[in-house]
Amino acid sequence: RRMAVRFCLAEKTMKKKPSISGNPSESMPDPKEIEKEIGEFLAKKFGGDVKIVTPIEMPQEMIAEVSGQTAEKKEMLDFDLIPEDLFSYLDQYIVRQDEAKSVLATKICTHFNRIKHQHARVQSGLDEVSDIVGTIKNNVLMIGPTGVGKTYMVKLIAKKLGVPFVKGDATKFSETGYVGGDVEDLIRDLVREADGDIEMAGYGIIYIDEIDKIASSRNLIGSDISRTGVQRALLKPMEETEVELKVPHDPISMIQEIERFRKTGKRDQSSVNTKNILFIMSGAFSDLGDIIYKRLAKQKIGFGATLAKHKQNTDILRHTRSEDLVEFGFESEFIGRLPVHAVFEHLSEDDLYKILKNPNNPVILSKKLDFAAYGIDIKFEDEALKTLAKRAFEEHTGARGLVSSIENALLLFEKTLPSTLINLFPVTLDVIENPENALKQLTDSPDVEKIQQDFNRLAREEKAGIKDYIEAKKKELVKKHSLSLTLSHIEIATEYYTSNIVDIGTALKKIKHFADEVKKIELFFYKNHDINFVMEEDAIDFFIEQLVKTDSHVDDIYEKLSKDFEYGLKLARDKTGRNRFFITKEAILNPETYIGQLIKEDLKSKDLVSPKERLEQKL
Repeated sequence: RRMAVRFCLAEKTMKKKPSISGNPSESMPDPKEIEKEIGEFLAKKFGGDVKIVTPIEMPQEMIAEVSGQTAEKKEMLDFDLIPEDLFSYLDQYIVRQDEAKSVLATKICTHFNRIKHQHARVQSGLDEVSDIVGTIKNNVLMIGPTGVGKTYMVKLIAKKLGVPFVKGDATKFSETGYVGGDVEDLIRDLVREADGDIEMAGYGIIYIDEIDKIASSRNLIGSDISRTGVQRALLKPMEETEVELKVPHDPISMIQEIERFRKTGKRDQSSVNTKNILFIMSGAFSDLGDIIYKRLAKQKIGFGATLAKHKQNTDILRHTRSEDLVEFGFESEFIGRLPVHAVFEHLSEDDLYKILKNPNNPVILSKKLDFAAYGIDIKFEDEALKTLAKRAFEEHTGARGLVSSIENALLLFEKTLPSTLINLFPVTLDVIENPENALKQLTDSPDVEKIQQDFNRLAREEKAGIKDYIEAKKKELVKKHSLSLTLSHIEIATEYYTSNIVDIGTALKKIKHFADEVKKIELFFYKNHDINFVMEEDAIDFFIEQLVKTDSHVDDIYEKLSKDFEYGLKLARDKTGRNRFFITKEAILNPETYIGQLIKEDLKSKDLVSPKERLEQKL
């Protein structure tokens, strides 16, 4: 009689276990090796009468389904911004470009709020909106010269919204079937940015730069696969289509799918619908101004006609129409899918200076980080920043010229100063205009006292600029961070900003976090000591300032307050009958005096009460 024996090998007990020293034990064999050895042993001992049967390993997801457990589906994108909020956010980081900021803030907020509204109607059974045929997306075309903040603005928006974001260059793609990148790869990249969450990827933003480079040449006869072909390839994704995540005839994709099915027992969704994916495209369109000017000139031909004189190319670009873009070299179907146009302005020399003065600008913050890597604290003089802005303006590359301007001016110092003992670097006008002479003074015979004086002066100028900035943006910052920006809070935020390399938003978030942590002390004091310990604003600000300036923790503050006030306030409670005490900064600095004053005031009030009144109170 044949016998079948089922050996259930418990894998968890067979895995390598850590030893006392923390190193895995190498004497524990692999479960499959044990199974093989047992099978060979049974074959020798019983021949073919006894066989080993390995239990089927079910994927965790299948086990959950069998047991009635289902994974919780991720909520749809939670969006609650309105255009003015997004505009105020962009205004903190980007100088000028008010029209472009207004257009993008409005249309992007409308896009995502419309998705949210439609989703809510579908959930409630009112899905008439979803049945509308030919719904138009607010895809955006950004037109403007290089270095004016197009890419930076889109990155800021994606960061603020918290949606998956992918950037691509139009010049890297070719028509499907030809050598070159496939435009559908952008959709697949969006899924990767969403950590594989296909639903979230369906609410992402795809930004394609250098879009003017795929306009067909007006002197070319025939098809151009690197230009018009790419335009045609973008048509369906820009509107609505299903994009397969698995690349056809890709063996790696097939292997990954098999492995995924083996683990989960399910076939994953293999396509992404682009209905709610927002496409934003940008380009410099250097020759577009000539086309627009010719059209405007034709319209004004005749007696008494006057031709508008445009000081800059940007003035002409404001009059951009779809027909101008078609003449520029775009397919009419392609332009029809970009209904929103945002025109960016040229940046003046003063604009470049304002960018450098903006406390959120990445140019100065990055340079501070460069020197901080060597333990050197750097501050910039206003006159030095003006000179750097002037040099950048002469390069005619917009804000991009600021980076090269600063790098060229400070590269010599960045190379040499890390080899010295200098840890303070005041960048004055002389440093920018006479770098070799300034470096020699810093290294050969450094005047430590003068360096310290210059640095302190620039630090004071920087603090004054930060205060002015916060005051100017106070309304928006209060709304954004839910923090009352009192004079004390502004002082503390300024101190934190100048002591750390952060932007204003991060500084205010830190102050808000400290304020919330300090307020928790009141709750802990009541729970542990049964005393209503209420701190006044000046006391809270005092502790926030301590947390900013020192390495102390809120737990250290609580322990000190317990030590200073626990027994004194309990005594005051017993003497006065009160259980609610308002603590000021003065009380924190002099706890014994505060408690003594409480008891003294109570005794004084009792002395003013007559014996008859005391008797009546007792009765």
